[in-house]
Amino acid sequence: MITISNLIKYFHKGSVNEILALDGISLEVKDGDFITVIGSNGAGKSTLLNCIAGTYAIDSGSIKASGQDITVWPEYKRAKLIARVFQDPLLGTCASASIEQNLALAYKRGQKRGLAFGVKSRDRGFFRQELKQLGLGLEDRLLDTAGLLSGGQRQALTMLMATLIRPDILLLDEHVAALDPKTAHQVLELTREIVKQKKLTTLMVTHQMKHALQLGNRLMMLHRGKIILDVRDEEKGKLEVKDLLAKFYEVQGEELSNDKMLLA
Repeated sequence: MITISNLIKYFHKGSVNEILALDGISLEVKDGDFITVIGSNGAGKSTLLNCIAGTYAIDSGSIKASGQDITVWPEYKRAKLIARVFQDPLLGTCASASIEQNLALAYKRGQKRGLAFGVKSRDRGFFRQELKQLGLGLEDRLLDTAGLLSGGQRQALTMLMATLIRPDILLLDEHVAALDPKTAHQVLELTREIVKQKKLTTLMVTHQMKHALQLGNRLMMLHRGKIILDVRDEEKGKLEVKDLLAKFYEVQGEELSNDKMLLA
């Protein structure tokens, strides 16, 4: 469970460029929630994820996860609980390391590390089994470097690495935005399957309203650092893209003309 109370985050505070990115957000995420997060550019979507992960320090408020107050925890300490997949497929893997070396690093998440062989022979069978589920043939390419993979293959590998050791929280920050439509669909289906299989508590930022409606049990819309819509289960299932667009019209008026193309 994640409990966020009155979260406030400024950028360039006290300067002429001051921006209030998150304006008193309070949110309770139940175990197993799969929340899709939408909103126009600058709404605070990625900032919210970065504050949860500890990438950005907050100005006030509190964040609790898995029964612990993590408000002042540094990012590396939160990584024991939180896994992330970014928009850029190149960020989640080490290009010069082999597939099995990348997986071995992910397999050590949250554990103490000492001097030993990086990839143990007993782990290779497990890695092959996990890779086979991706359906990309990577189980036969353990020694290939990650830099040889396509963007979609690397993002699929990153998804696997992020969830190899089950995280308490999975954060997905527009993780298919840089992929072509066919590959994006494949990675989204992989996401759906992994989240369902491992019963992961997940927040997924997306610019695609159809993705936000198709995935997850709960949907949130942000606008100017505030949550303006939060629906779940049957109520979410009844929504259509036109309903979400109407909500944007309500809060932005004619400013929606650009966002409509971006978000539909």
